Amino acid sequence: MSLYATKGLKLFIGAAIDQKSEDFVAADFTSQTWTEIKNLENLGSLGDTSESVSVSLIGEARAKILKGTRSAGTMEVVCGIDNADAGQIAAIAAEKSDFDFAFKLELNDKPATGASPKNGQRLFIAKVMSSAEVFDSANNVMKRNLSLAVNSNVVRVAASAT
Repeated sequence: MSLYATKGLKLFIGAAIDQKSEDFVAADFTSQTWTEIKNLENLGSLGDTSESVSVSLIGEARAKILKGTRSAGTMEVVCGIDNADAGQIAAIAAEKSDFDFAFKLELNDKPATGASPKNGQRLFIAKVMSSAEVFDSANNVMKRNLSLAVNSNVVRVAASAT
């Protein structure tokens, strides 16, 4: 079993991308030019949750629960404010847009051996719903909170040795 620290993960933003009816695949993201969002402190969570659909039938003593549509939720990203960081600038611009944008989360899980080991990735599209500045008290770093409303499945690309 291998465990990996969150330390070293990187988050990237790409260009605006259209939603589609079927699930995305890794090839849908190959034409993207990625810009890293730096000074990350917290990446929140990412992944599907199914809506609960329940029905109470006459003549049965127990409600039936079904799975409805899926949602990958909202990824809450916290980073130290850097007004010169190209990734933060791109995220601020994306918040002002009504479009979805491509995102890539690069993990910290590449194999120790191999010709050219590569980290795993998570690829998805999201709307940047907010870009709030957080100031807190005197002994804190000023932060930018980004809310990424995920509008697709999360494509999982495994780490590889080549």
